[in-house]
Amino acid sequence: MENFRRSCQDLDGNDISDDNDDDEKDKGHFCNLAFYHGQIKSSPDDVHIDEFHQQWWGEYDRLEDVHSYIQWLFPIQEPGVNCRAHVLTKKEIKLFRKDKQAKCKLVKSYKLMLDFYGVRLVDESTGEVERAPNWKDRFRNLNRYSHNNLRITRILKCLGTLGLKHYQAPLVKFFLHETLVVGHLQSLKQSVLDYFMFAVLDNTERQELVRFAFKHFKPQEQFVWGPKKILSGEVHSSKS
Repeated sequence: MENFRRSCQDLDGNDISDDNDDDEKDKGHFCNLAFYHGQIKSSPDDVHIDEFHQQWWGEYDRLEDVHSYIQWLFPIQEPGVNCRAHVLTKKEIKLFRKDKQAKCKLVKSYKLMLDFYGVRLVDESTGEVERAPNWKDRFRNLNRYSHNNLRITRILKCLGTLGLKHYQAPLVKFFLHETLVVGHLQSLKQSVLDYFMFAVLDNTERQELVRFAFKHFKPQEQFVWGPKKILSGEVHSSKS
């Protein structure tokens, strides 16, 4: 996860002319942006981005059983199981971050998957989320199928990479609460602690999440995701 966070550094610059994108098969053509602009369909499913948003909403069996769409909806800089999807290049990331239309549709993809997980986006400006009305059924599905943990990690990485990092911490805190405080999503617990927390790019937010996790983790003496003496207040961090 540290390598992921490093890969997202220096992506807000305006100069994209010196980025090395020799791995892009068609020079000047960015498949993930083209997909989000509706210029190409996903492969191998052959689905237009608007069709995903309109026709796949609430199609929980399809969203669960099909494994080739998530790489298209949430591209990152690492390859996934769908070899016909495309990893993000640095130049494409910078272009995507400046593209309001593409980012708006990425938020729609995020809402689609949140609904699948039984979660609702309350505020687009803050990223606040809460349980959706269908949460009981969808939480059962989350507890049953652990591959969704990998999907959520990808979603968090994508949001941070493509300029929507303010969505990361609220979602992670939601899952920390559901796993550590109320205990509804026990099958996600390890992934939340090992991966979700450390996908958050903002250092201050990430530290706050670790403190929240430490506060609610039982037994605290077995907490290994941060320095217990600092988290418990026994000693002060040298950075404070």
